[in-house]
Amino acid sequence: MTVHFIGAGPGAADLITLRGRDLIASCPVCLFAGSLVPEGILAHCPEGARMINTAPLDLNAIVAECKAAHAAGQDVARLHSGDLSVWSAMGEQIRRLRAEGIPVSVTPGVPSFAAAAAALETELTLPGLAQSVVLTRTPGRASTMPEGETLKNFAATGATLAIHLSIGNLDNVIADLTPAYGAECPVAVVYRASWPDQQIIRTTLAHLKTDVTENITRTALILVGPALAGEGFDESSLYASEYDRRYRPQSAESPWSSWRHGDD
Repeated sequence: MTVHFIGAGPGAADLITLRGRDLIASCPVCLFAGSLVPEGILAHCPEGARMINTAPLDLNAIVAECKAAHAAGQDVARLHSGDLSVWSAMGEQIRRLRAEGIPVSVTPGVPSFAAAAAALETELTLPGLAQSVVLTRTPGRASTMPEGETLKNFAATGATLAIHLSIGNLDNVIADLTPAYGAECPVAVVYRASWPDQQIIRTTLAHLKTDVTENITRTALILVGPALAGEGFDESSLYASEYDRRYRPQSAESPWSSWRHGDD
């Protein structure tokens, strides 16, 4: 028996890995994260599976469900939205389960920032503008932020910021980022990325507060940085005709030349 933690993706039912889909289909018990996991994902559960919405449950109750399945010898599909590596509360569940001697596995999912970037048809790391993406959030009721992990500090790097769980904290986001990025820095807010009711707002830091519509109060990602403009960036060397690389050596003297021809 194993509790399989599965990243269910950002929302679209077909944005799930084949491994995740097959694990769901093999588990007679499914614990899922309420409204964040779409019905299309739950449709992969086998007929007669025990379906448990964990939204009203606390950690003790969730672990109790897993212990009951373990006692019955039943595998569990534990579904979380997006990917499990960030803000999933997986860590505390695994710690409890390991203390109980219950085996676990982890299957990654499509993260929300990747789905948002796809919706924007935007590369977040454009040469000459940004080569880093910072996944962060602002302090909230569920979690505080460690000292040093502030928007001001991250903004000083000039990286593209993917700010989660912060749509209700726009005043602080604007105040913390404007000194480093400038008021005209491009911003994109993607509401419910990949869901049928997805909504995209392209704006700037100066107009972020006024451009976000009243219906967007949660489940929205804020992306900030020069790369979002999609202009003024350099072309990478990767596909440049003169760039010497393993699969395209430029001369007989290239260190990759002998490799290409199978020589020692």
